[in-house]
Amino acid sequence: MRFVFVSPCADEKQYGGVQFTAQIALDGLVERYGAGQIKVLCYGAACDRSAARENRFCSYSKAGAVFDALQVRGWAQGFIFWHLHLLKLLPFLGTARRKYLFLHGIECWRPLDALTRRLLDQIDMFLTNSEFTWNRFAEIHPRWKSAPHRTVRLGIGIPDPCVEAPGPVPAAIIIGRMNASEDYKGHRELIAAWPAVIERVAAAELWIVGGGDAVNDLKALASAGPAAGRIRFFGPVSEERKQTLLRQSRCLVLPSRGEGFGLVYLEAMRLGRPCLSSIYDAGQEVIAPPHSGLAVEPGNPRALGEAVAALLSADGNWQQWSAGAKRRYDSEFTAAHFQQRLADAVLEDSVVEADA
Repeated sequence: MRFVFVSPCADEKQYGGVQFTAQIALDGLVERYGAGQIKVLCYGAACDRSAARENRFCSYSKAGAVFDALQVRGWAQGFIFWHLHLLKLLPFLGTARRKYLFLHGIECWRPLDALTRRLLDQIDMFLTNSEFTWNRFAEIHPRWKSAPHRTVRLGIGIPDPCVEAPGPVPAAIIIGRMNASEDYKGHRELIAAWPAVIERVAAAELWIVGGGDAVNDLKALASAGPAAGRIRFFGPVSEERKQTLLRQSRCLVLPSRGEGFGLVYLEAMRLGRPCLSSIYDAGQEVIAPPHSGLAVEPGNPRALGEAVAALLSADGNWQQWSAGAKRRYDSEFTAAHFQQRLADAVLEDSVVEADA
């Protein structure tokens, strides 16, 4: 079966979550179906048109993306759209036997314009990174509640051969954007709960990694509180630095209210670092508490502080959580697991469609 894979900048140099998983997905599809069976339509402001080559079309403009779509019109038997916003290229690609759309989270929970709604009616199967993403999409947009759907959980990397001991500082790390428009990841809640953490683990530090337009507000909030000296902002860091900080930390904390999946959980679990999620989003699907960590009500500072302190404690429970996190990653969340799940979803759907 021939596919056109439509993605935002599906390039290994792009490290956004959607782009990063697009490259892993594409590598898996090429391995399963063969390079000659896949054409890539890559669009985005960061796209480098010089990266275009045989079977790969790259454009940083809407007009260029439309032109590229017309170049492959009629060639494919299936389309795989890796982001909802790229679905508007569908009319220019022509027809295909099967049309798939991967939903990641926040982009599909917002109001949809009339054209996008009409195009969604043409999707043969929705793929989502978690049950939470699909359930929230179906709740907000009940028009597609009964549409064919398959959950394809993500995966990254390969198993790390060993678990290194954390650094001497009992540090919890949170990694992610800090934008006012995405004020749901739990930064404010963690800052508010940190006095309760240091009541139990006196030397505990909160390491905040990432950038965004809300950083200064969060810094002001932290500096005004009684735990100011135990909260550190690292800003945006390189991939190498991020991995170092994860290894030095004792746990990852992301008590978010709206993660469609949360790739950073996998980065931590791969290194044997237990995780903390909220009880409200897909984090629980990933870490399966108490197997790989804990889930908590983020709006309760006392409960949040107690949960973080438990994950920071150097005792037997931490060892069990660490081992559980590593096992869960190794057995379910490598890139190969993700690629197999995606290939199986597409293959099984194609077989069902052919039989019908």
